[in-house]
Amino acid sequence: MTTNLLFDFTVDKTTKTVFITREFDAELSLVWDAFTKQELLDQWVAPKPWTAKTKHMNFEVGGRRFYAMVSPEGQERWAIQKYTSITPKTNFKMFNAFADENENPELPGSDWDFTFSEQGEITKVSITIYNESLARMEKMIEMGFKEGYAVSMQNLEVLLGTLSQRQ
Repeated sequence: MTTNLLFDFTVDKTTKTVFITREFDAELSLVWDAFTKQELLDQWVAPKPWTAKTKHMNFEVGGRRFYAMVSPEGQERWAIQKYTSITPKTNFKMFNAFADENENPELPGSDWDFTFSEQGEITKVSITIYNESLARMEKMIEMGFKEGYAVSMQNLEVLLGTLSQRQ
């Protein structure tokens, strides 16, 4: 198992963009599945002690995922993801917006671009998050997005290790 896996998180306020790069010691197909299958996403995407709960997900162009991050006290923070482009095992793009429990989006939102590549035994995921407004991006950062996403990536690393052992 490889240690010293890359995790880079860069914020560019001038372009209202967050750049995240993370390496995983797992096959590309397994990492792709972890980002695109509801039953796997719900296991890692929420930073503990929070949990994720997907109400519905349809991973296809024009499809949506409607899910909540649930606090230990049961408070739900909903979001909608609309898939705008999918190139299997290579790239997908989505529009993400916070929402209420009835799927009414809180705009502005952000455009996410996920790129997957394999380098030997390592799979690299590069994520670009363009925010429609600087205020929204700054709010995300103030809410602890970097720390929360780092914990989520750690959750994913553990899950991938478990899934790799089953193969």
